[in-house]
Amino acid sequence: MKKGCGTNIQKYDKRIEAMRRRYPPGTEVTLNSMEGESHMPPGLKGKVDMVDDAGQIHVNWENGSSLALVPGVDSFHITDLPRAERPKQQPSR
Repeated sequence: MKKGCGTNIQKYDKRIEAMRRRYPPGTEVTLNSMEGESHMPPGLKGKVDMVDDAGQIHVNWENGSSLALVPGVDSFHITDLPRAERPKQQPSR
C-alpha cells in the first residue's frame, strides 16, 4: 500500500458522510438537468432514498423512475428537507 493512501480513503469517507448529512432520506430535490436522460425533464421532483458509497444520490422521482443523481454531472437543487431535518422555528413574540 502506498504511503498516504489511507488518508485519501479517510477524506473520501468524510466526503460521503457529509453528503449523507446534506441529503438525508426524504429530502425533496428538483431536477435542473440529467446527463443523457431525455425522459427526466427539468423541474421534475423526487425524494432522496439514500446516498451510496460512490456518492450517487438515489432518488424516487415523481415520474416513477429511481435514477440516481451524479453530483458534478447532473444539476439539481434541494426543494425541501424532511421534517426532522428542518431548522426549528423560533416562537413569535
